[in-house]
Amino acid sequence: MEMRDVFVSYHGDISILNGLSLNIPEGKITGIIGPNGAGKSTALKTLYGFLKPQRGEIRLAGERIDGLEPYQFIERGIAYVPQNRSLFNDLSVEDNLRLGCWVFRKDKPRMERALERAYAQFPILKQKRKDMAGSMSGGQQRFLELARALALEPKIVMLDEPTAMIAPKLSQELYAFIKALPEQGVTVILVDQNVRQCVNVSDHVYILELGQNKADGAAADFKGDSRMREMIAEWLDYKID
Repeated sequence: MEMRDVFVSYHGDISILNGLSLNIPEGKITGIIGPNGAGKSTALKTLYGFLKPQRGEIRLAGERIDGLEPYQFIERGIAYVPQNRSLFNDLSVEDNLRLGCWVFRKDKPRMERALERAYAQFPILKQKRKDMAGSMSGGQQRFLELARALALEPKIVMLDEPTAMIAPKLSQELYAFIKALPEQGVTVILVDQNVRQCVNVSDHVYILELGQNKADGAAADFKGDSRMREMIAEWLDYKID
């Protein structure tokens, strides 16, 4: 998946992305980091069709897709988990999972397989399958959102701040799960404010600033390149171990 020289504005005149380019390799985790207001979440929303580029283009396996609607991305095997909670709080865990299977709702055997796969991946969801989604902790809700996205068996999953406001123990479990997704054939695009963890799980990392590419490189470069470390520390007031 590629984003080429993309410009996006809100309300016509509030410029957010200013010539942003991303290259998302298949079967890898691509991390996107940067200060608040850098355009990270906007980049994901644009990749998924919620926002339309004013200039530039987005391609999937060579096909131009920047004119598609979000539901058409589902048909192409792309799932999106937004930063803000997207569950139906007054429905059960299982009903939320079933809604994630809506596009193949008439295929009952496939739906049942998707549910069993979700419960195998996240056993806590099986324990709470009859509970209301809104009654679970923030971490458990995030597990449910990810399980619902993966029920579609996507080729690509986009994650926006997946561990925001989640207890450290559950965050570690979630990062371990995300890191293993490429082994299941899933390409991951990860937007994250947790720089250390994003670098640890990613294969390639982009730094954004004011809607533009400031730097990018292999995750190993970010661990050993003092210039990149200083760049990150500058806007985070944060030292990377």
